[in-house]
Amino acid sequence: MTYAALVCESLSDDLAGLAVRSLPLPVPGPGQVLVRVRAAALNFPDFLMTQGRYQFKPDLPFVPGLEAAGEVMAIGAGVTDVKRGDTVVVHARTGAIAECMLVSQAEVRAIPPGLDFAGAAAFHAAALTAYVALVRRAALQAGETLLVHGASGGVGMATVQLGRHLGAQVIASGRSDVKLAIVRAQGAHHCINLGQDLRERVMALTGGRGVDVVMDAVGGDVFDASLRCLGWGGRLLVVGFVGGRIPEVKANYILIKNLSIIGVRAGEVGRRDPAQGAENVRAIDRLASIGVFKPYIGARLPLSQAIDGLRLLGEGQVTGKVVIEL
Repeated sequence: MTYAALVCESLSDDLAGLAVRSLPLPVPGPGQVLVRVRAAALNFPDFLMTQGRYQFKPDLPFVPGLEAAGEVMAIGAGVTDVKRGDTVVVHARTGAIAECMLVSQAEVRAIPPGLDFAGAAAFHAAALTAYVALVRRAALQAGETLLVHGASGGVGMATVQLGRHLGAQVIASGRSDVKLAIVRAQGAHHCINLGQDLRERVMALTGGRGVDVVMDAVGGDVFDASLRCLGWGGRLLVVGFVGGRIPEVKANYILIKNLSIIGVRAGEVGRRDPAQGAENVRAIDRLASIGVFKPYIGARLPLSQAIDGLRLLGEGQVTGKVVIEL
């Protein structure tokens, strides 16, 4: 038996190394679970991996995709937490953009109440990043002001939703008024188009005080401007660099304003500290079950158009998440 999968056969800047192929259906070994994928969500790291530009570099060939949802087809010896027929969320480093996915028992769990397959596939990575950033790293408090860059993306929207839930005043930024209108509907109190003067708008909204926390997945010029938007004792969360340029900062500015610049690698937290990682996952599942995290799915595509979905992601054309439905 075989199954269809998107396979990265070679690294390329233009996704030319990707193709949909038929692969032999695997048999789960000890501790493994075979999942029939019903939906897989695309993430920016998937795009970067196909170019060899992500921190984790899987051996070629590989199937990209780190999050999915589906049904358990078969289990290997020693698997106790799930059984055949269970509906599950899957989060792994690769393998999701396929009709089937072989993973370890630790990489699957029950779908939180209230989420369908597409929503379950689309929420984990964004919600985990938002939770680790705001709760674990920045310790965001009720009444503080949070500025979210790239707010119309999956991580950005999850951050807006969580920031609102935590009692923060949420300012969202982006480059499209149409997309920002969607973000406002997700809970942002204010929206700023980055075509305008960012610092001037932020200071006007905060009475000249500046913001307490910035969530920055953009980098480049946006990072530079964000430093000037921070108030005394502010925290700038470094999540990624979809803007291209990796910024640099002068230490004297950090000193003068008593600032903290904080890196966020949500998945690595769980790999280095499994106990805290498990706590984080339980927290985001609970928040999803009570409706805090509501993934916005901007595009639903079949497997045959998965390369188009990755291209949209790389070009910044996505609002919320792209989901591949199988």
